Amino acid sequence: MKVENLSTRDKKHLWHPLTQHKLNKPQLPIVKAKDALLFDEEGNEYIDGIASWYTVMYGHGNQYIISAMTKQMQKLDFVMFSGLTHEPAIELSEKLMEILPQNQAKLFFNDNGSTAIEAAIKMALQYFHNNGEKRDTLIAFEDGFHGDTFGAMSASGLSSYNGPFEDFLLKVVRIPTPQVDNIGEVKKMLAQILKENSCAAFVFEPLVQGAAGMKFHSATGLDELIGVCHENKVLCIADEIMTGFGKTGKDFASDNLVNKPDIMCLSKALTAGMFPLSITSCSQEVYNRFLSDEVHKGFFHAHTFSAHPIGCVAAIAGIELLNSPDVLKRRTYIEKAHTAFASKIESHIKVEQVRVMGIILAIDLQIKMERYGNLRDELYNFFLQGGVLLRPLGNTIYVLPPYVITNAQLQKIYDAITEALDTF
Repeated sequence: MKVENLSTRDKKHLWHPLTQHKLNKPQLPIVKAKDALLFDEEGNEYIDGIASWYTVMYGHGNQYIISAMTKQMQKLDFVMFSGLTHEPAIELSEKLMEILPQNQAKLFFNDNGSTAIEAAIKMALQYFHNNGEKRDTLIAFEDGFHGDTFGAMSASGLSSYNGPFEDFLLKVVRIPTPQVDNIGEVKKMLAQILKENSCAAFVFEPLVQGAAGMKFHSATGLDELIGVCHENKVLCIADEIMTGFGKTGKDFASDNLVNKPDIMCLSKALTAGMFPLSITSCSQEVYNRFLSDEVHKGFFHAHTFSAHPIGCVAAIAGIELLNSPDVLKRRTYIEKAHTAFASKIESHIKVEQVRVMGIILAIDLQIKMERYGNLRDELYNFFLQGGVLLRPLGNTIYVLPPYVITNAQLQKIYDAITEALDTF
């Protein structure tokens, strides 16, 4: 009997995310991974230049994290988190409070980035409801992305994801991201929005808009916007799902701000890609608004796999690695290497702009491409053929590698990008 390959078997029953199956080629089957490398069923290797959507920051198959998960699996695999608690969740809360901004006090568990945002938005709306106020409007940045569940999608501004659902979303008013030359203008827009609407929360990706194409904005400007929101008693929700755990140079992008968010959303690198888990953290003030003799004022929101013990120990192990000497050394090297490469290609005729923040390198091409168009797909396949996994966002090529990537592997990514610039 003929054995079918994985691509053929995949096509029979699977529906992949962000894919138009009538137009796309078969999915590439990956059979194993280690450190910064992925391997297909034919033995070809690919450098994971985007840490599999910014999750596996300490490398695929990290033995330190696997060992922690294995031990936990043999001790306590899973128990529901309503009415019960366990040491991994408690220890994780203690570890996170050591590195989160000091105003963060409480953690609420979810299972992915979108649901972390969903919980944050519901917290904000109920925060005012519990006080007898009805606030029905969110403020968000243009072109932001916060996830695909309805609340998260409402806060997002990318029409390529939201199009069919625009008539069903929450009320959101958008403002441009603050840049060095427009901070005053954006502050005026925000003040007008606050005057004309009953605003509950400002939802934002701090410093870097990931899905928009790794677009950067001013820390000073964001700080001022948060200040204006706080003056008007509007809660601020920082989506650190992509930016968290060292990617911008600090543990969290919010560490660059004087005015801290009231609520933070964490996922992706939280468990180093080893387990689906997310957290919505908040200040003591937010939490206190839900304390009442009236039962219905509690936060009646739940996920079956909240605070999964195995996910919690993966997160604990990841936090222990985050600022270890070896990882700190690699974080510093990657940023310096990105900066050196950026200076080499910034004058290339095909390059519109190049920017670096922490371990994030983003290159905007002069040529314009659809987010999921033929030319973008050709560029994606070009990199794969060269043994590199990069996933361009429209006309933006970005690199966000695992901290464990070797110097040679990083150079191979740069060489592939240079070749692409000379080819397309």
